[in-house]
Amino acid sequence: MISQGLLFAQSSVTLSGFVKEAGSGELLPGVSVYVPGTSFGTVSNNYGFYSLTLPVSKDTVEIAYSSVAFTSQHFSWLPDENLTRNVSLVSATELKEVTVSAARQKAFVSQVPQMSKIEVPIAQVKKIPGFMGEKDVLKVLQLMPGVQKGSEGQAGLYVRGGGPDQNLVILDEAIVYNANHLFGFFSIFNSDALKSVELTKGGFPAQFGGRLSSVLEMNMKEGNKEKLKGEGGIGLVASRLTLEGPLSKGKSSFLVSGRRTYIDILAKPFIAREQRGEENKVNPGYYFYDLNAKVNYDFGDKDKLYLSGYLGQDKFSVKEKGDERRLHAGLDWGNVTGTLRWNHVFNSKLFANTSLIFSSFKFGVNNYFAENVGTKDETEFSLSYLSRIRDIGLKSDFDYYPHPAHAVRFGVQAIRHQFTPSALVIAGSLVDTPLRQTTTPENSVESGLYVQDVWQIGGRVKLNAGFRLSMYQSDSIRYLRPEPRLSAAVQLADKLSFKASYAEMNQYVHLLSNTGLGLPTDLWVPTTRKVKPQQSRQVAAGFAKDLEKPGITLTLEGYYKHMNDILNYKEGASFLSFQGDGASDVNWQNSVTSGKGWSYGAEFLVQRKAGRLSGWVGYTLSWTYWKFPELNGGKIFFPRYDRRHDISVVGIYELTKKIHLSAVWVYGTGNALTLPVATYSTMPHMPVGGWSSYANPGLAPFGYGRIVSDYGEKNSFRAEPYHRMDISIQFIKQKKRYERVWDISFYNLYNRRNPFFYSLDNNGLGRYQLKRYSLFPIIPSVSYGFKF
Repeated sequence: MISQGLLFAQSSVTLSGFVKEAGSGELLPGVSVYVPGTSFGTVSNNYGFYSLTLPVSKDTVEIAYSSVAFTSQHFSWLPDENLTRNVSLVSATELKEVTVSAARQKAFVSQVPQMSKIEVPIAQVKKIPGFMGEKDVLKVLQLMPGVQKGSEGQAGLYVRGGGPDQNLVILDEAIVYNANHLFGFFSIFNSDALKSVELTKGGFPAQFGGRLSSVLEMNMKEGNKEKLKGEGGIGLVASRLTLEGPLSKGKSSFLVSGRRTYIDILAKPFIAREQRGEENKVNPGYYFYDLNAKVNYDFGDKDKLYLSGYLGQDKFSVKEKGDERRLHAGLDWGNVTGTLRWNHVFNSKLFANTSLIFSSFKFGVNNYFAENVGTKDETEFSLSYLSRIRDIGLKSDFDYYPHPAHAVRFGVQAIRHQFTPSALVIAGSLVDTPLRQTTTPENSVESGLYVQDVWQIGGRVKLNAGFRLSMYQSDSIRYLRPEPRLSAAVQLADKLSFKASYAEMNQYVHLLSNTGLGLPTDLWVPTTRKVKPQQSRQVAAGFAKDLEKPGITLTLEGYYKHMNDILNYKEGASFLSFQGDGASDVNWQNSVTSGKGWSYGAEFLVQRKAGRLSGWVGYTLSWTYWKFPELNGGKIFFPRYDRRHDISVVGIYELTKKIHLSAVWVYGTGNALTLPVATYSTMPHMPVGGWSSYANPGLAPFGYGRIVSDYGEKNSFRAEPYHRMDISIQFIKQKKRYERVWDISFYNLYNRRNPFFYSLDNNGLGRYQLKRYSLFPIIPSVSYGFKF
């Protein structure tokens, strides 16, 4: 047996290889490889590679491989020379209690220095009730502590006081700039195509940079290398289909996954029926689609090649056609990403991944209106707007295992950004002076160098010390900023540790938003001479406890985050504002203001990822403040998504092998909103002599008749609390050649009328009433899924 005292032995050997899923050949990240009863251990990286260095010994040692939802595997090894060993783990969807406990040994949260990290198994995502039957990864993450939703039904993430632009969203290493479909009600991520999902809220590893609040890292499946498999479903609003299989058995595979909504097709008969007999025919329409694709080739134990991509689009349109009237209006937005990756194993201690990455997001508005068509009084108006950001990046990351006590990662990254903040054309006979503002694309380069070391100090202390040097350069400016990172875990008792972390982050691209909802109308803009990079400093501390037998993890964390140079629109400005020195100087930089923010709070999570009963309970207590010199009179105010209390309860229960039950209950303090606190009429009492007694009586009934609202301080009104319950039941049946699943769910089970927005309405008696408007009542849904 290896002694802990040999930790710093001069002579050592290395066990390395890849961990795969038995039956598919899919490489498995996050698998723990360790020597039970000692501090010797490692975790497979994103590409399934692991390397474990041990002191040379004459005694045989036991090596364990384990991961949630897979049966553990053990083998005996005499560590007298280097060994390459590839391992295949068997999926264990129906785990017994003892097996769950063994699987939970994979990477105890209490034994790793990383904190503020959330992992949700894709299998759990597919069992949790979905909005209108759609299983959504981002909405599941909203149920975690420290992550708030923006508004009813929205899929945006607000992490520890940050906005949606402050999340680094990565799909197969490509940055995704807009993750929303249907104006934010669904995300673009199809869970059938995903292999893993990880959200880091603080204590960021050094390889990540460019955002302030979180890193959401998602990896697509690679495709089954052994046999053809398929998965799909038909729901109320969309259908999906995924196919995967070998191109060359055991060597190469493919994955293709598509999804499309048919809201436009379902709504068309109802719209047509309502418009019968009308002079003008109005045809609104909307649809979105996703397409994920991936191919890979395994050249052996040394080299592997991957090519993956995503294509998604939303289209909304309204067409009106009559004898004398024409209207064509529409919005369209979408993402395109592509990643070419090469894995290379130099030796048993050095692994490298090199990636060439492309990413693009485009948003467009088109509007054409014509009246009195075909007559001498014909008039027309047209507007065209385009905003786009396009990236080309190159990165190399290295994993180096020089010593039993050290796991080193280092690398270099560079991204070339091309921004087209706005290209606007307004023309037509209704416009006195046509406007054509085509912004010259702005190019910049964002790059970074980093190094970090996970260091085991004795048997009780584990440290992750990292440093990142971030750089940003355009034609007119250059920034060079250091970003230190530090995380530590101290074992206080068996499976109990105290953790602390510190991280600095810089953000060189910005999202301008009026609503804070992450809508496609939000505008991505670069850092300039007038607009500085955003910066955050975050410190966190807390405790982690693993209860091995039931497979439960408990974490309690407190955090404080300070943000500088965060960006927002000035009062009344928007993405179509024209603020400049003249018609030829329309510049978004004149419509924005910068400020600072603070966020602090505490988060509690108890979670069980596998077993017959799984799920979690999360609670967040938090405060977020903003201060902008040009907003709210320079006074501190709460941003819209500040939320004092946030509770989530998620339960998944396998009643039998054929029936699975799940339920979600959420509660949150209401959003901070700006509403009028008073209204005033400028109409005075009519004088005895009537309006004619005024010096200018013609202006009296008009100039004095306005209603003026006093809004008071910004976001000083607090909406009512938000809460709801969702439930779902799945009926699973194994047919001769495939498995089918009927999923029946109810969103907002007890029909809670949660506030979506408020307004002040005049009751006709000179008094105003505050009215609450809700969006979604109880919504039943049913979907049909299949696997083969």
